[in-house]
Amino acid sequence: MDITEQKAIIEAMLFAAGKEVEITTIMSALELSHKEVELILGQMRLEYQEKNHGIEIIKVNNSYQMCTKKEYYEYIYPIFDNRVKPGLSSAAIETLSIIAYNPKITRAEIDSIRGVNSDGVLYKLLEYNMIEEAGRMDAPGRPTMYRVTNEFLKTFGLSSLDELPELPKIKEEMPEQLEMAGFENEEKIAETKQEEKVEEEIIETESFEEKKENDSNE
Repeated sequence: MDITEQKAIIEAMLFAAGKEVEITTIMSALELSHKEVELILGQMRLEYQEKNHGIEIIKVNNSYQMCTKKEYYEYIYPIFDNRVKPGLSSAAIETLSIIAYNPKITRAEIDSIRGVNSDGVLYKLLEYNMIEEAGRMDAPGRPTMYRVTNEFLKTFGLSSLDELPELPKIKEEMPEQLEMAGFENEEKIAETKQEEKVEEEIIETESFEEKKENDSNE
């Protein structure tokens, strides 16, 4: 079997599935190694990026999916049920961000970070298939843990959570910044006190000289 036929088989599998197909499934069908399948899919993804194609192959964690290119959305949506679906609220986006950056987090931990109850938001995110249960924590009560889904990755155009932007290192930088700020303030205060002391000495000296001169004149 040559590479052209291998590409055709992968193309048929992805098209027929209509959803993500794990790379292990493709490996099993073609009897190829992980590296060989990754190489073929890499070539296919480059080929589909050409402008003469209206579809593309995206990677989602250890799976691949064939889908239409987003730039052709306006031509596609009229042929489907275009009922408006509810968007994500700011609370949902906030909760999603917390879960994405903290996989296997519990509701209590989410509540602690947000400062409000998150039951309703979590229910909606589960309904939208943006998050899923990730087992139970080994703690009293064995609370449920949550993580984001492949649907989340596809919605935000990510191949994996490794592509999330890095969070600013506020916790590490703030103490040092505060310490530096405090040190600088102490220096300024010391300088101001020194200046005030010098001014007082000058005033006292001038007053003494003036009094001495007055005494001499008398």
